[in-house]
Parts: sequence; structure tokens; C-alpha cells
Amino acid sequence: MSNYRFDRMELSGSLGDLGALLPLSMGLVMINGLDPIGMFASVGLLYVLGGIYYGVPIAVQPMKVVSAYAIATAATPAQIAASGWLLAGMLLLLGVSGLVDRVAKAIPTCVIRGVQLSTGVLLMAKGASFIAGTSAYQQVQGAGEPFLAVQSFGPVSVGAVIGIVLGAATLLLLGNRRFPAGLVVVLAGAFCGLLLGGASGLSDVQPGFFLPHMLPFGLPAWPDFSWALLALALPQIPMTLGNAVIANRDLSHEYFGRRSHRVTGRALCVSMGLANMFAAFIGGMPLCHGAGGLAAHYRFGARTAGSNLIIGGIFLVLALGLGEGIIPVLHVLPLSALGVLLIFAGIQLGLAVMDLQQRGGMFVALGMCGIALGLNLAWAFVAGLVVAFLLRSGKVEV
Repeated sequence: MSNYRFDRMELSGSLGDLGALLPLSMGLVMINGLDPIGMFASVGLLYVLGGIYYGVPIAVQPMKVVSAYAIATAATPAQIAASGWLLAGMLLLLGVSGLVDRVAKAIPTCVIRGVQLSTGVLLMAKGASFIAGTSAYQQVQGAGEPFLAVQSFGPVSVGAVIGIVLGAATLLLLGNRRFPAGLVVVLAGAFCGLLLGGASGLSDVQPGFFLPHMLPFGLPAWPDFSWALLALALPQIPMTLGNAVIANRDLSHEYFGRRSHRVTGRALCVSMGLANMFAAFIGGMPLCHGAGGLAAHYRFGARTAGSNLIIGGIFLVLALGLGEGIIPVLHVLPLSALGVLLIFAGIQLGLAVMDLQQRGGMFVALGMCGIALGLNLAWAFVAGLVVAFLLRSGKVEV
């Protein structure tokens, strides 16, 4: 199979991870004041360069712990930039030194599957909350579909209607090459957004040519670095190693076999390290190659790196051609449509747990899922490691 294909399935697959990418990125712009040009230009560039280097689909996502906590605490752009610089240094150290390979070899398979299952369930839960209108982002905005003029049809919320209809359409169209499910969800969702008043902000969009600013918020001060290290960077590292490096590498090899020979722990650490260095330099957000994003791209049809070039090119054109006008354009897509993408991506990722044959392995994976739902994925990863090693020692039976 060619490394690059440009057809409806690749286009559909390229759009599969918008549900994870857009809500967090737009929250970081509106709540934390990040630069939308630098943010989406860095996303687009990493998609393109990642596709060219790896030769297979590769995801680009916000780092979840950093993004969620930064939004919750209204962290300053300088503090977010500081976390990007710190994470870049840590990831480059792990990748260049080869230390990540030794770490990866020590991680039991059941823990990797636990990370994948936990991430899948979290994606499904987030998708359902977008459809129900109960996510933290929607509560802050004060509406289920904050960028639509119509909020309900009688007693039923507009998000529930859109979510149910698009969810049923996705279920019927999975695997359909003539009408790819991901493409149908995005196009139908955008049509609903335009029809229900989501185009109100488009009148202010002025096309042109906009380049990212270099260090738009200046260099972070030492207090920014110390706060970012303890609050953002250190809690993110276990999740990044578990999900964006080890689980992502494992899933890529499962999906693409020998074609993913470049997807190694060292390469993923280096590419994320360089990406975070560049993103921090132009005012973007910390980025990673999440396993959930890869599952989303694959579920909706991505089989070659052509999907990376498609979605990367779209983001680069929008960022450089519209500047800050990219935000009202993205607001046209209802959050409930993004929720549908998240649910099916989560199901695809969670199915990875099916190859666990032993009771102990399933015990670890299910336990990690519960901890991830109650606390976060970083704690689940650490707890899974402890339990897996206790089971391996023979001191504990389940």
C-alpha cells in the first residue's frame, strides 16, 4: 500500500479526531488567551511533518492534563508556554538518551491495554457530555450549544437531536466508502450549525495572510516555570508516556504492521519534544500524539499518511489565511457533532483490551479504568503498574 492516498476515506479519517482537538483548543484561546494563529499553525505543521516522517496516520492532540488544568485555573499564556518548554526538554531527554525504550520495555501489556481502555471510556464519557450539554466547557458557556441561536426543539435540546441523528448515521455508515461516516458527521454537523444560527460570527472574518508571532507573550519568568513544573508538566508526563508513547506505538503497529516501523518510543518523544518547543515559541499549546486520536483517525477511514497531509493542510490554510477568524469558522460545528466523533473513537480504542486473555490482566485494565474515571489517567497508570508488578511477583492473586 502507498504511504499516501487522497480520497474520501482519507478525508473522513483526517476529520475523526476533531472532537478531542477543537473543544480544548478553543477553550485555551477564549479562557487563557492563547494565540489562535500560533496554536492552529503548530497543529497543522505537526500533522504534516508527522505524516511525512512516520509514513502512517499519526494523531496531534492537546496534552490533556495541561489543557484541562490550565482552563480550570485560568492559567496565564506565560505559564502555559512555560509548561511547553519544560515538557519539550523532558521529552527530548527521554527520546535522545534512549531512556524511554528502557521504560517502555518494563511496562506490562495489561497496563498498556488499561491506558487504552481508560482513554477510550474517557472519550466516550466526554462525547456523551457534549451531546447532553453537561460538559464543563458548556457549563462555563451557559448553553448546550453556545454558538447556535437555537437551543432546543420544544422540551428536547438541539444537541440531543443532532447527536442522536448523527450517531445513528455514523453507526449505519461505518465502513461505507461512498459516504464515509466521519465526513458525513462533519459536513452534516456544519450544515446544522449554519441552519441553526452558527454563522453569526462569520461576517467579521477577514481573509488575508497571517504569520504567527514569535514569542507573542514574551519569555516566561521563573515563577511561571516553577508553577508550571509542579501543576502542569510533572502530572502530564505519566499520561504522555503511557498514552502518547507506549500505547500509541503499540496501537500503530497493530493497525499498520511493518509500515509503522518508524513509530518508536524514541521517535515519538523527539517529535513531541520538538513540536512543543516550536508551539511554545509561537504561542501555541502543548501537543502530543495520543492513542485516542490515532484510534479516531483509523475508525473513520485513515489508512495512509495522506490523512495527515489533508488535515494538516486544512489547519495551516485556516490559520494562515484567516488568522483569528478561524475561531468563528470552527464554531459552526456543533459540540454535539464533535461528541459523536468522540464516542465512536472511544469505542474503537477501548476494543484493544480484547486481546487480554488472563484474569489478572483484565483486573489491571478494569481497575485502571475505574481510577481514571474517578481521578485521572496519570494516577491510573501508576496504580496499574503497581498492581501488575504485584501480580507478576505472585504475592497477590485475583
